[in-house]
Amino acid sequence: MAGLLKRGKTFYAVVYEGRKQRRICLRTSSRQLAKDKLRQIESAQLRGEELPLPTRTPLHEVLSAYLQYITVNKTRNGAYKDAYKLRDCFGPACPELAALGAKRKRPLRRDATSLAAADVIRADALEVITTPYLSDFIARRVRTRGLSPKTANHYREILSRLFNWACSQRGVKLPGGNPAARLERYRQTAPEISFLTLPQIDEQLSALADKPQLQTMVAMFIYAGLRREEAMWLRLEDVDLPKGGGGLLRIRAKTVEGAFWQPKTKKNRAVPISKALRAYLDRYTPSNTELDWYFPSPQGMRWDVDDMSTDLRAANAAKSLTWSCLDYRHTFGSQLAMKGESLFKIATIMGNSPQICQLHYAALSPESLVESVEF
Repeated sequence: MAGLLKRGKTFYAVVYEGRKQRRICLRTSSRQLAKDKLRQIESAQLRGEELPLPTRTPLHEVLSAYLQYITVNKTRNGAYKDAYKLRDCFGPACPELAALGAKRKRPLRRDATSLAAADVIRADALEVITTPYLSDFIARRVRTRGLSPKTANHYREILSRLFNWACSQRGVKLPGGNPAARLERYRQTAPEISFLTLPQIDEQLSALADKPQLQTMVAMFIYAGLRREEAMWLRLEDVDLPKGGGGLLRIRAKTVEGAFWQPKTKKNRAVPISKALRAYLDRYTPSNTELDWYFPSPQGMRWDVDDMSTDLRAANAAKSLTWSCLDYRHTFGSQLAMKGESLFKIATIMGNSPQICQLHYAALSPESLVESVEF
């Protein structure tokens, strides 16, 4: 058996190996945390396992190593989003988070100085972060920022992945296990899907008649369901327009001038070109660029997704329209679902999982259940 001993402000676990007494520094001044660690030690003794000696890993070291890991193992956009969330949670806790966004054309909403003074997770070591501390942190964000349940749960998932990685890849031993995994999930409401009706599609495309490039891009979002980045990374060779109609859009990984890009799901796919989309593509002539971008920026380079969205918002605002690229993508899935196409086919074309399509478009499927309720 084992017991607790306090020396100064620090607790120790007193264990016996045969007749020999051994003291293990628990590196905490919290009695509750010390009890949690003691229970882990007693459990390991009963199972005959090696004692789970506590570790104390500097937080900045774990964050730096994890950011390097996700940069290599996730898509560029996915790694940036995770890094931005960690920056929002921990502030400039490591050089990588402090420098995040320094090369962006637009400054981030908060610089390193303001983040240092903000309400962020503060700890000198990863092991001292507890579930109650994280729960209070996210609850404060919900109250002060009005976060949605989905965003609050996203914080939980980001932090949980960080702790799991630290345990499996860095040998960190957390007292009581992953503190983020024990957080209660916020109850999310059913998703509100915004999409365009057929008359609204005509209204949107007609509003961009004097901007042929933007009009063709929006037509591609609506009639092919592409994501913004997928369209921005299209090259001439990716758009197959055979004589007689039809064709394919090839969404595939590529490296251009040393920059690697791949689809969000890390899977290549081919999207059939409908008659409606083909009409716009036949009228559109891509500008000649050195790298053969299908939708080059006004400077002839690959168009940044945020810059493109800014130009599109301005063009729509001039016509009193407020639809966004996400609305266009949802329009594609929603219209196919209402037409009666299977969710599996929709997921395959859009590069989504069937579960995501089930969540978003199942309610729109016109499956008749009239005969099912008749005796």
